[in-house]
Amino acid sequence: MDQAAKKKQAALAALEFIRPGMSLGVGTGSTVNYLIDALPPVARSLAAVVASSKATESRLEANGIPVRALDEVGDLDLYIDGADEANAQFHLVKGGGGALTREKVLAGASRRFVCIIDDSKWVDVLGAFPLPVEVIPMARSFVARQFVKLGGRPVWRQDFVTDNGNQVIDVHGLRITDPLDLEARVNQWPGVVTVGLFAARPADVLLIAGGGGTRRLDRA
Repeated sequence: MDQAAKKKQAALAALEFIRPGMSLGVGTGSTVNYLIDALPPVARSLAAVVASSKATESRLEANGIPVRALDEVGDLDLYIDGADEANAQFHLVKGGGGALTREKVLAGASRRFVCIIDDSKWVDVLGAFPLPVEVIPMARSFVARQFVKLGGRPVWRQDFVTDNGNQVIDVHGLRITDPLDLEARVNQWPGVVTVGLFAARPADVLLIAGGGGTRRLDRA
């Protein structure tokens, strides 16, 4: 089974978590796109749908699904999103698509966070995937220097601007053995909007699609 088929398999497995009357947050990325395309039959029964990015909002609306702002909706019953990496503690690296800040807001506002991934994203230690960090433009070099001190190799994601009007640094070469600590430290640096570590608010459920089907893991 190729990776695209696994992504679709994980996305379709998430449909079972959606119930009538729910307020649903929808993430961003290639795996989530399969979910969006499968949502129209169930979306009409939802109380509200909130998007984590302009790209997701456009795809939802193209599928005939109205999108509301989080400020109007309040807390979400369910948030479904993918990840670039996930570990056994349900900690994630996210932000490959550049929507990490809005994704983190929706995850924080949700009662339940279901993360959909293919088995290539399942890792023992986070960090093989470059860690995305959203920064305000004037702080890019300053924040990059802080990562150099930690042994990382920061690379500016050129010609990319987030939906919030900011820039993204992708930090290579990290071996993140304590995601909670690193997330807390980086988020304190001046100029950082957020770091793409989801450890303080991890996933509640992981759906991991592989050749033998989709495995479900629930956080205790």
